[in-house]
Amino acid sequence: MRDAELTSRARDMRKGMTEPETRLWLELRDGRFHGIKFRRQKVIGRYIADFAANDPRLVIELDGDTHASTSEYDAERTRYVEAHGYRVVRFSNAEVIENMDGVLQRLGEIVCALRHAPPPNPLP
Repeated sequence: MRDAELTSRARDMRKGMTEPETRLWLELRDGRFHGIKFRRQKVIGRYIADFAANDPRLVIELDGDTHASTSEYDAERTRYVEAHGYRVVRFSNAEVIENMDGVLQRLGEIVCALRHAPPPNPLP
């Protein structure tokens, strides 16, 4: 898919977010979560991430029922996005709907670990 097509698709996806995406977005938007600026449906190379932040480099993916049959594709996406310097974390739609506090707690732990981690390429 070309860049313009991906950008257009991401824009359409922002307009038609699922209920779990909307609920999580309400917690993440406007720096509400640890002051981090998240973007929704962010294009990263040839993929569109559900939510992504540049500082720290974190991608959040929400997996619905259809993801059970696409584990190979999801694994490839994760490898690709991680190769671009992001940490990828996945939650199921059910986790977001049924246990938002647990999702946010886990994300907080990951953010703390990323912010206290040494730089990926230490200076010589």
